[in-house]
This record gives sequence, C-alpha cells and structure tokens, in this order.
Amino acid sequence: MSAALKTGGGAANAPRHFLELSDFDAPTLRRMLDLAAQSKGGRVEGQPLAGKSIALIFEKPSTRTRVSFEVGIRQLGGHAVVLSAKDMQLGRGESPADTARVLSRYVDAVMLRTDSVSKLRELAQYATVPVINGLTDVSHPCQLMADVLTFEEHRGPIAGRVVAWTGDGNNVAQSFIQAAARFGFTLRLATPPELAPPAQLVDWARREGAKIELTSDPVAAVKDAACVVTDTWVSMSDEKDGGPSARHNLLAPYQLNAALLRHAAPDALVMHCLPAHRGEEITEEVMEGPQSVIFDEAENRLHAQKGVLLWALSGL
Repeated sequence: MSAALKTGGGAANAPRHFLELSDFDAPTLRRMLDLAAQSKGGRVEGQPLAGKSIALIFEKPSTRTRVSFEVGIRQLGGHAVVLSAKDMQLGRGESPADTARVLSRYVDAVMLRTDSVSKLRELAQYATVPVINGLTDVSHPCQLMADVLTFEEHRGPIAGRVVAWTGDGNNVAQSFIQAAARFGFTLRLATPPELAPPAQLVDWARREGAKIELTSDPVAAVKDAACVVTDTWVSMSDEKDGGPSARHNLLAPYQLNAALLRHAAPDALVMHCLPAHRGEEITEEVMEGPQSVIFDEAENRLHAQKGVLLWALSGL
C-alpha cells in the first residue's frame, strides 16, 4: 500500500494522486465513477481540461492505456505529451525525483506506466502535480475502475455480489483485492499456490472488511459467481517461475472455458483486461460468447480514466 490519504484529498494544496485504490475511501472512488458515467453520457459541459497538459510516460508497451488516455485528454480539452523510456533521461539514469520536479514545472499531471512501483511512488512523492498509476507490476487501478463501471452498467451495484478470478495472482488480481475492500463485493481467487497473490495484501483487505476467498480450485471459485475474470498467463515482465512453458503448465487447469463458466451464475459476466491469448487463458468460445463484456470493458478504460482526470484536475 502507498502512503497517500484514504480520503484522496489531503492538504489543501496537495496534488490529487491516483496511485492505488487502497489510498481512497469508497465515496471518493464513487465520485470518480460518477464523473466517468457523466462524461460517457455527455453530461460534462465544455472542456474542463482546456489549457492543461498531461505527460504520459510509457516504460512498458501499451495499446489501451495509451489510446484511451490520449483520446480522453483530447475529449476533455487537454493536451497529451507522450513519452517513452527511450525519449527521457529517466531511462538513462535520471532519478524519478528529479524527473518529477522538472515535469511539475511543465505539465499539469503525469501518468506513468512502469514495472516499478517504487519509481511510481518516488515520482508522486516529489511531484507537485497529480501522478496517475497507468500500471505497475503490482497493480492496475485504472483497469479496476473500468471493470466496476462495466459491471454496474450491465448488472447494477457490485456491492454484495460475487466476483471470481481464475489464473495468475498478478497485478490486476491484486487490484481486484483492493477493489473488493472498497466496493464491497466478495472476491474468490483461484490460483496455483505458486502464483497466489501476496498474503500481506490479502490480510490488509480482510482487515478492511473485504470478503476474500482463496482456493486452488477454479470450479469452487466460480460457483454461482456474478462475474468471472481472467488475464494473460505470461505478462510483459514474466520471465520467471521457470519461464512461459512452466507458467502454462501451472495455469492450464485455470483456463476460462465453457465447462468452467457453466458453474457460474447463468447470467455471469466474463471479463478480461486484454490483451488476450485466445486458446490459452480464455477460449474463443467464451471470449466471443454472449456473456462476454470484454470489449465494453476496454471501451470503459476511456471513460473511467476521464473520471480520474476530472477528479484530479478539474475540481468537479
């Protein structure tokens, strides 16, 4: 967990960082989702980010994060400055602290997509403008805002519902754990023991009142669930645990296929944050089936991130 205030506010002049869902109380996250829904519905007047520039730093490849942030910023009237590691001195040894202090003189906010959560936190510590977590190896909070928005568009309030995860206990799974604590849903995670989410994070969520159930049995996890979620078996930084072949062997029993989905509720939604490897973590049949909301989920990255930007920058 990062050290930001749960209220998401802080001192009067403190920048409104968006680093982890655990940093905020539920009403603040709900406010961001309300802004996302208003923006999606065309109910945000004018161009609230007019005259503002946002730096988008990509140390990892990106399709959805880059396009959704660039388009969202433009739709709100702002200007995106896109930077990759090869474009920046940050990729050549300049410290995140120095980068933060310089960029804060130029832009109104910074989004960072990186492998290093320590780099994100150092950037936020020294920035005097909002810093947004576009993904780290331990979390993906923008994705979870989109996922909650998507679920509630299709099925109403997520509080009290059961969400099942099958596969690797990766960064998205870890943000689902934080989301369960903040949005009030039960989360069942089916993972191989070797790829379970961090015990410290699970303990934190349970102390916060979350209902987190861990199992190595995917059938038990998805039983009667209202939503079933999976993710790629080999992420961009996963050349560990014996490499991709070893991970595939561990995770093969956790594939989201029609046989597994039949154990969920009849109207269960299917989610995947993409990119998907069809025939590995999810079958073509399920991904293209009537219960899939995967591409609604992808679209809602645009709207959820607009909600975060509006909260961080516009005072709405």
